[in-house]
Amino acid sequence: MLESVDAGLGGWLYPAISALVSALLAYGGFRLALGLVHRLTRRKAVPRLFLDASARAVGWVVSLLVLNGVLEASPQDLPYLSEFQHIATLLLIFSVTWALVRCTSAIGEVIVTLNPVLEGEWKRARKVETQTRFLVRGLNILIVIVGLGAALMTFDSVRHVGGSLLASAGVGGIILGFAARPVLGNLLAGMQIALTQPFRIDDVLYVQNEWCWVEEVTATYVVLRVWDLRRLIVPLQWFIENPFQNWSRNTADLLGTVFIRVDYAMPIFPLREEFARLLRQSPQWDGKIETVQVTDSDDQTIQVRFLMSAPDSSQAWDLRCAVREGLITFLQEHYPEFLPRIRARMVDTELSEMMSPPPR
Repeated sequence: MLESVDAGLGGWLYPAISALVSALLAYGGFRLALGLVHRLTRRKAVPRLFLDASARAVGWVVSLLVLNGVLEASPQDLPYLSEFQHIATLLLIFSVTWALVRCTSAIGEVIVTLNPVLEGEWKRARKVETQTRFLVRGLNILIVIVGLGAALMTFDSVRHVGGSLLASAGVGGIILGFAARPVLGNLLAGMQIALTQPFRIDDVLYVQNEWCWVEEVTATYVVLRVWDLRRLIVPLQWFIENPFQNWSRNTADLLGTVFIRVDYAMPIFPLREEFARLLRQSPQWDGKIETVQVTDSDDQTIQVRFLMSAPDSSQAWDLRCAVREGLITFLQEHYPEFLPRIRARMVDTELSEMMSPPPR
């Protein structure tokens, strides 16, 4: 027994040393080549971005390729050779999958880098970024699935079961479709959103009574940053099935309104002049829209609407608050008697009792 173990270990001595030295030499050569490329290329160059993103994974791929070659060239009568070859093959498949995922992610980063958000071109840049994020995540999921399938197919038991699985593929496909319906629905919704672009990254949305920005888009959900820094997580399928408001679909310009109720005796011209003065001293106003209208009335007051414009939703909110505060201060200081009031009528009690019909 001991003699057979010693013989096995003796037979593995030179192949093991050869495999280890070859793998280390291959990795060292790759690192030297990587350092040379770093010296000869710029940091922001496109090939350099790909190489930096996948350098570690590619190093493992090179080493495992050499290791697999050495094991294939080893004597076939070595004990446990097939097991070591299987492990090396699995590691090679996983490292190739890792490298492909890193390269695919680098493609997305390169596309985003080549399309920066410039003044006047923010819409195109955000459109490209949103589409790229969707497609890169979908491609990464596909690469991982293929890699796991290739790794499983290296096991004999899985290959033998393949025939029976193909025979029941119809029933299994139906069951899998029902089980994975939410996931597949979100993936398909993500593809539809990437192609049709109902919203983009950094767009301002009004979703479920929340004013928010699109912060992150994943393969199955969207992260929305609410104005008070809360995060709203919404599945992609929800955007396909429900209406929502996009405040920066074509442009970020937005109209803001302020409503104030005053007494019927209040003259409108002073309010119009004060509104114009407030707008001209406000840095949030873009100088486009300036409208004052009486939009409603009831038995006690009239409603005056002040309409203004701003470059984006944040500045529109600040402008509305500043105008509302300024108009209220103006009324308090100059026309306090015309603020909304409750009117009452004095009635003579004795006369009212005389005029009322007698009880039956």
